[in-house]
Amino acid sequence: MKHVLILHPDIAPDAPPEDLDTLVQVEAIEAALKARRFLVTKSAFTRDPDALAAVIRKRDADVVFNLVESVDGSGRESAIVPDMLDAVGIPYTGAGSIELAATCDKPLTKRMLRDAGLPTPDWAEPPDWEGLDERAPYIVKSAIEDASVGLDDDSVVTGAHKVRARAEACETQHGGRWFAEAYVHGREFNVAVLQQGDGPQILPLAEMTFQEWQPGRVRIVGYRAKWDDGSFDSTRTVRAFGLEASEPALAQELRDLARRTWNLLGINGYARIDFRVDEKGRPTILEINPNPCLSPDAGFAAAAERAGLSYDMLMAHIVETALNARR
Repeated sequence: MKHVLILHPDIAPDAPPEDLDTLVQVEAIEAALKARRFLVTKSAFTRDPDALAAVIRKRDADVVFNLVESVDGSGRESAIVPDMLDAVGIPYTGAGSIELAATCDKPLTKRMLRDAGLPTPDWAEPPDWEGLDERAPYIVKSAIEDASVGLDDDSVVTGAHKVRARAEACETQHGGRWFAEAYVHGREFNVAVLQQGDGPQILPLAEMTFQEWQPGRVRIVGYRAKWDDGSFDSTRTVRAFGLEASEPALAQELRDLARRTWNLLGINGYARIDFRVDEKGRPTILEINPNPCLSPDAGFAAAAERAGLSYDMLMAHIVETALNARR
């Protein structure tokens, strides 16, 4: 019987919902793996290398299920965790430190995509905001944090003055770096990718639809949509499948781009790639999220179920992939 140690951040009871959701994942994954006859224990992450190594040795774990999405409140710092696990010499689920470091810096990811000839919306960064089009709408977003922190309708602005003002306000409120990405009018897709052997399996494509959305309102999956259960934004952003049958050409293009993105970044384990498709049907890559949310009601699990993988089967597959990985 293989022993899985679920490693997670040390989360306070009054933490924000995006952090508390990690504890939901911990409990769900523990139950799923036990149902698949794994021995499972849990531990909060410590950035003390000796203490972390001692925990792993004491538990006599065969593999670590890495759910550390932030360290000391910083998503970008999560890239240190795979390095520490590599130093211990234990297999672990999900992406390595290089992939995490690259994808935690969204402008850096976009430069990598652009250099590889992959489509991504134009963007601008402080302090000079070079390349801003005064007449085009931009969405101001965190350069280093996920979970839609700071994203709402006011995130979409037009003109350099408004971009700077929004970025400065978000930096004051939330900290970190902020940048501006050209806002793409159109449709949004989340593409879940699961490692199969040495290559990626593209799971059924999910479109985020905006039901009963007010005319003229920007269509973004903001913070309220993700974390304020029961709100209009949460209940009216509805995941839909079936693109492969209804629009096979677009579905194939999204699959091809997702596969090329996975290979470019050398991702391991599992990932979610977010796309916008403009009004002319042209896809662009917004973000890559290795180690995305694995809650039973999240998009990754929904796509896996659509592909015939139950939640228990999905968790077992991720663990077995980690045990067989060559890093």
